[in-house]
Amino acid sequence: MSFNDILKSNFLENVTSVSVLDMAIALILAFGLGIFIFLVYKKTYSGVMYSASFGTTLVALTMITTVVILAVTSNVVLSLGMVGALSIVRFRTAIKEPLDIAFLFWSIAVGIVLAAGMIPLAVVGSVIIGVILLVFVNRKVHKNPYIVVVRCDGHDAETKAKAFLDEKAERCIVKSKSAQKGAVELNMEIRLKDDNTDFVNALADMEGIQSAVLVSYNGDYMG
Repeated sequence: MSFNDILKSNFLENVTSVSVLDMAIALILAFGLGIFIFLVYKKTYSGVMYSASFGTTLVALTMITTVVILAVTSNVVLSLGMVGALSIVRFRTAIKEPLDIAFLFWSIAVGIVLAAGMIPLAVVGSVIIGVILLVFVNRKVHKNPYIVVVRCDGHDAETKAKAFLDEKAERCIVKSKSAQKGAVELNMEIRLKDDNTDFVNALADMEGIQSAVLVSYNGDYMG
């Protein structure tokens, strides 16, 4: 028996057929869990611009992964070829939100687990992950950070503005300072004691203060 005969008998002819019922169940469950992942993503999204196409991608990715793993488990040679084919794929789309990576990996993991026949693990695991994301991502932070942009005439006005914000805010930290003749611009991060923002009006009315702007700040963008 030659090497080719051994390879053929052990690998090329070793094909496990996947029944139509198994494929239908796996794809239906993949679609259902993909929709669940999409709804959790939509509910927990907190970025600047919501992308509906990314949500659709999560559903498609779950089903595609299920199909690929079903094919891979049916033939060892096919699995080796699939690894080589997927290794040449390059994704150029930048992931802007770190949490999006978790949703992509979640969709892929669900597709793999479903195709492996571990249906309870896929369903229960997805429910637990979804609940955890809903609880922690949507958790309200009572002391949200803000940025105050103050333009003043000089050092005296700057000192008064800083003392005023120290009194009105729970915490006040100078993030940046720009100075030129007759004008000083301060960017300060503050934590409010409550939701009252009337102190900005009083700050703008102080002598030597040209303008005062309060913007919400989450570490990524201002808006």
